[in-house]
Amino acid sequence: MTKTNQPERAVWAEKTTVCMIEQNVLPFKYQVFRSESYAKTIVAIKTMITRGAGSIGAAAGYAMAQAASEAPKNDYLNFINTAKKEIEASRPTARDLFAATERVYQKAKKNKALAWLEAQLVADEIVDAGEKIGKLGNALLKNKARILTHCNAGWLALVAHGSAIAPIYEAHNTGKKVFVYVDETRPRSQGARLTAWELNRAKIPHAVIADNAAAHYMQQGSIDIVITGADRIAANGDTANKIGTLEKAIAAKYFGIPFYIAAPISTFDFETKNGAGIPIEERSEGEVIFQTGLDESGNLQKIQTVSPNSHALNPAFDVTPAELITGFITPKGIFTAKELLKLTINPLKPSHFR
Repeated sequence: MTKTNQPERAVWAEKTTVCMIEQNVLPFKYQVFRSESYAKTIVAIKTMITRGAGSIGAAAGYAMAQAASEAPKNDYLNFINTAKKEIEASRPTARDLFAATERVYQKAKKNKALAWLEAQLVADEIVDAGEKIGKLGNALLKNKARILTHCNAGWLALVAHGSAIAPIYEAHNTGKKVFVYVDETRPRSQGARLTAWELNRAKIPHAVIADNAAAHYMQQGSIDIVITGADRIAANGDTANKIGTLEKAIAAKYFGIPFYIAAPISTFDFETKNGAGIPIEERSEGEVIFQTGLDESGNLQKIQTVSPNSHALNPAFDVTPAELITGFITPKGIFTAKELLKLTINPLKPSHFR
């Protein structure tokens, strides 16, 4: 919590400037990236200065509002139409990005003031969604629960509170003793760098494990539950999340361990029937070939860790079939895949996010 007793935010606006915690330099440095234009905010989304479904959505909403502010009067609609397409192209798998952009765009067609009001509402609703997910998900965690996470789905990824990590925060804050197994999450190591940083700050016991160690700990009986976030959830429950999620779900199913997805309603894509229709973002091979960290002098360095002249493939996400998912922790309750149609609502209404 901040000094004003409000949750700390990963993305926020100061007038028409979009501010983001620079996640690429965490946990080694804490700095704020400030974007004065929608084009610069798009770059921040593409380069993962801000990342995570909810934070991407908030940033995209703000970017759409920035475009409305920048649009010339004599070419206003054409300008914001072009901006909308550019924003949506920045991270093609992330459903929250499309939902937020569309909501703010509809207001921007009327005027820029309404666009900014809607962008702020989007961000506030994502925060509210995370808080509700935390309270509902806490019921799944027993005292002394041992939880496995993959990627970062904490407050950095959902503006505040988080999705998959929100129930862990709530359990900790209500006096439960919990332990978290944090997958590294290669190639960008969001678990090792971001989730671990968050848990350290909250003083929640945890250990970072290699991505390929999770099945071992499941086999040993050391993991009670798996909770991850999501970037897009199809109508049948098939879920796109950070690459490596699928193999964790397969292992959890084999060992009889509950596997939950935590996400706001804005992550659900009811227009996509199943996982086959979810676009999978392919990112630069450089993310696999190079790694960033501190050298012995405490300087941030980028080094090559792959054999020279070798190429790499880098899908950012995989799709976990609904039959491997025990349930979905949402702000409106915990549902099985067969119950998801209860969440079908108008995606342009504010309640879509919570």
